[in-house]
Amino acid sequence: MATLIINGKLITRDAQRPFIEDGAVLISGETIRAVGDSTSLRSEYPAADVIDAKGRLVMPGFINTHMHYYSTFARGMSGGGRPATTFGEVLRGLWWRLDKALTLEDVYYSAAVPMLDQLRMGVTSVIDHHASPHAVRGSLVTIAEAAKMAGIRSNLCYEVSDRDGETIAQEGIDENVDFLRYCKERDDDMIKGLFGMHAQMTISAGTLLRAVEAAGAEDAGFHIHAAEGIEDVVDALAKHDLRVVERLFRYGVLNDKSIAVHCVHVTPEEIGMLAVSGVAVVHNPESNMTNAVGVSPVLTMMEKGVLVGLGTDGYTADMTESLRAAHAIHKHAAGIPSAGWAEPHQMFFENNRTIFNRYLDGKTGMLAENYYADLIIVDYDPPTPLGAQNIDGHMLFGVTGRQVDWTIVNGKVRMKERELVGIDEEKIRAESRERARQLWSRL
Repeated sequence: MATLIINGKLITRDAQRPFIEDGAVLISGETIRAVGDSTSLRSEYPAADVIDAKGRLVMPGFINTHMHYYSTFARGMSGGGRPATTFGEVLRGLWWRLDKALTLEDVYYSAAVPMLDQLRMGVTSVIDHHASPHAVRGSLVTIAEAAKMAGIRSNLCYEVSDRDGETIAQEGIDENVDFLRYCKERDDDMIKGLFGMHAQMTISAGTLLRAVEAAGAEDAGFHIHAAEGIEDVVDALAKHDLRVVERLFRYGVLNDKSIAVHCVHVTPEEIGMLAVSGVAVVHNPESNMTNAVGVSPVLTMMEKGVLVGLGTDGYTADMTESLRAAHAIHKHAAGIPSAGWAEPHQMFFENNRTIFNRYLDGKTGMLAENYYADLIIVDYDPPTPLGAQNIDGHMLFGVTGRQVDWTIVNGKVRMKERELVGIDEEKIRAESRERARQLWSRL
C-alpha cells in the first residue's frame, strides 16, 4: 500500500523544483514514487493512505557525516584532575579513559540513545566512528543491532589505533574487515561500513600498512581524523618528516571512497592533495571550538574543489546546531559578516548527500522520484514569506531539530507527532542511565 503525504510546504533539495507551496510526496515501499502538488497526486492516487502535513514543512531527513556514538556516557561525567589545557590532554583525560571502560552492552546503549535523539531531531542517516579498546570484537555488529532497532540508516567503522598496543590495533583491523563482510553479505543500504582509523598520530607505519592492505582487499574507503589538533602535525613531522595529509596521501588513505575528518591544520599544498585525491572532508565546528583546536579552512577547501560535509562529532544530535555554528565560526574568524553564508548550507544539504550516497546502491537526501523515502515533517510556521529564494535563511534562523514532528526512514514511520513508533524509549533510557552509572564507577 502506498502512502501519500499531502498539504506540505515541500523543501525538496531538488534544484529543478526546490519548493512546492502545497506539495505532496508519494511513498511506495522504501522509495519515493512521485513528488508534486497535493491536488494532482491525491487525484492520481485515491487509494493511498494519507498523512496530512497540515501546512508544515516536508523535507529530506538530515544526514550526519561524522558522529561518535561511544561518547554518550561522557554526558554529565566528572573529568577529575586538573582542567585540560591542550587537545592532547582532552583525549587522554576524557575520551581515552571513557572508551577503555566500555563493554559490548555499554556500546549498545551508548549508540541506541543518540539514535533515538537523532530520530527526534530529524536525522535519518549517520556515519559513525567507534572506539571501545577492551570490547573491540563484535562492537560494530552491536551498533548495527541498535541501528536496526531504531530504524536509522547507518554507516559504521572501528577506529584502529596503536595507543592500546599492537594486539588491540590488530583487533581493530579485524573488526573492520569482519564488519565490511557482514555488510556485503546483507547487501542492504540501511547498513554500510567504512574502514576506521583514529588518527595518523596513533598509528604506526606497520599498522598503517596492514590497514591499507586490509581495506584494499575489501575495496573499502577509510574514515579517519586528520590534522584535528596541532599535536597531530607535530607528531607527523617528528616521526615521519611529513605533514598529516602528506603522510595519508602517500599511503593511499585519501581517495574518493574515504573521509578525512576536521583537517584544521592543513597547508595550501595539503589542500591540493585533498582536492586531487577526491577524499571527502567533514567539518565539525562545534567540536573544533569546544576543543580549541582552531578553525578549519573549509571555505578555501571548497574553493579549491574539495568535497566538504558537515558533522556533529558526537557533540549533539541536532544537525541544525552544526549549521549555525558553521555560519558563526567562519564569520568570526574572517572578521567579515558576509563570509561563509552559502557554504554551510552546501555542506549540510548538498555535500552530505553526495558523501553518504557514495556508499549506497540507491540514493537519499532529496525529495525526488526513486530516492529513498527518508523524510521529515517539521512544525515551522514562518513569520515571513517562505519560498524557493529564501529557504536557507529560514533554515538558518528558524528551523531547529526540536521542531520535527514526523521522521520517516526507508519508507517506515519512525516518529509520529513526536512519539517514537515501536520503541520502548523509557526502558532504553533507564538502562542507559544505569550502565553509565556503572561505567563511571569503573573509571
